[in-house]
Parts: sequence; C-alpha cells; structure tokens
Amino acid sequence: MRLTARSIPGSFDCLHASLSNFIKLSAVIFAASATISLAAPSSTDAQGVVGIEAVSSKVTKDYVRVRLPDGSFQPEFYAFGKGGYWSGEIDDATIDKLTFLDVAHTIAKPLEVQKYIPATDPNKTKLLIMVYWGTTIVPPPYEEDPLYYNYEQALSEYRLLLSEGQAGEADNVLSSGLHQLDIENHRRDQIDFRNAMMIGYDAGGLVGTDYGRYISHSALGWDRRDQMDEIEDNRYFVVLMAYDFQLLWKQKKHKLLWETRFSINEKHNQFDKALPAMVEYASKYFGQPSNGLKRNRLSEGHVEIGEPTVIEFLFGSKK
Repeated sequence: MRLTARSIPGSFDCLHASLSNFIKLSAVIFAASATISLAAPSSTDAQGVVGIEAVSSKVTKDYVRVRLPDGSFQPEFYAFGKGGYWSGEIDDATIDKLTFLDVAHTIAKPLEVQKYIPATDPNKTKLLIMVYWGTTIVPPPYEEDPLYYNYEQALSEYRLLLSEGQAGEADNVLSSGLHQLDIENHRRDQIDFRNAMMIGYDAGGLVGTDYGRYISHSALGWDRRDQMDEIEDNRYFVVLMAYDFQLLWKQKKHKLLWETRFSINEKHNQFDKALPAMVEYASKYFGQPSNGLKRNRLSEGHVEIGEPTVIEFLFGSKK
C-alpha cells in the first residue's frame, strides 16, 4: 500500500519546514540534539479516561520489521521531529498547555516497548518520527446550524403555501430551501472527510466512499453512522509519521515508511490524562498495519508507563 503525507490542517507546512531544517543542519544535528531525561513516574493515573479510541496504521511494502530468534522485533533507532500542534475551537488547558516534549515523553516509552530505541548515532538511525497532535474542528450540531434552520423554515412555508393553494410559489420556496440544504450538506461532508483523513477514519472505507453512502440507509449502515457520530464530535488526536532517516540525511529525500493515527473523544476526557491510555492501546500498531480502522472502548483504569529513559530530539524544545 502506498502512503502519502496527507494534509494535517495547520501542521503540513511544519512537516516540510522541519524536514528542510534537518537537511540544512544534518551535519551537526546530533551534536546539537538536546538530551532529555524523562522525569515520568513509573505509572500514570488514567482514571476517568472513557470513550471510543480509534487507531489506523499503514505501512509501506518497503518497510518490514526483522524478528529475532526469540520472536521479538530487532531494535530500530529513531529520532523525533516536531510536526506541529493543531488547536481546537475552544480553550482547553489540558492540551493547550502541553509542549512537544510533553507529548514526546509520553510516546517514548511505548515506542521502546515495541523496540524503537532513541538514537544517539546518525549512522545507525533508521527512522525520523514526526509527531503531530491536536483537536479536531467539527461542524456545528444540526439544531444550531443556520442553513439547516433556514431549510426547516422553508419547509414549513412550503407546506403553508400548499395548503393555501399556491403550488407555484410553494415550489419556489422549497427549491430555495433545498439549495441551501445542499450547500450545507456539501460543506459538512468536506469537514467530515477532512477530519476522517486526519484521524484515520477513512481507513474503514465507510466515510467518503460510494460504498459508505450506499450502505448508509441499510441495516449495514449502523457502523457507518457510529463512525460519523464520532467524527462529528471533537476528538483529541495524535499522528506519528515515520520517515526513512538515512534517505533524508544522505540524499535529501523524504520517504514515508509508516504512519499511525489515533484519537479519542474530547468530551468527558482531558488530553493530558487520556494520552497515556491512548498511546498504550495504539502502540501495538506502531510500524504495523492495522488493516483498517480499529475502534476500542476505553473504560476507567490505570496505565503503567514504566521507568524513565533518555531520548534524543532533533527539532525544538518548545511547543
């Protein structure tokens, strides 16, 4: 399956800026890398994290992890790159206050569990893992949408005109209302599909496809409707995009090897508390295909993070 660096609103330019900066600084980047000692505790309280977490992970045919005789993965060295932060519609201190390092710290340990090891030598570094995080921006609820309200008003006026025998005028009013409804549905579909691509919901084949539209009103459409409801609620998300480090360093070309996109509903959650649980569930798909969208209901619990470690960063020390 061919991967592309799909647009992450507000962050896509950051990706290219980071890669460009890396190309310019590649000769000295490891000498200048900040060595960060994680001060994370051995466990993190994740009580109160509830809702549906969704994960979508894709891998190119050129990326295959080697297994050791004991069945475990052969370690691979990586460096982090700061992709960018996509803020939501309202102030949310649980995510707004976090820096790139805060997010990277939480991701580092689950990466290590999957045998992805922080790099110290550019010659042995296989991956540049770009980190993006944020909150989706969604359409307003139907009952708060002005164009849907206008359509409902047009429908009421249409019925009144029909009852008064003014069929011609009624048709004109209805036509105008339907036109506004069509405009709003198109706008809503664009927002939904943009979010679906950003957080991996397009991987299920039910959003933004003819098949999805076909089954939407059938008995098979329940899953699609559930996914659409989730997409149209604000969601916290993280996107990891792993590039071929050696190709970038030596040939100044970027090649995406794997990507993992995971998210959870913002409602009833706090990003700083939800992130460890999100990463723990998603980590099994780091560098592995999920074969579609995986959705998992999280309930209140306790997440083990593990001992502090040391990681290397290539780009920036601030959000």
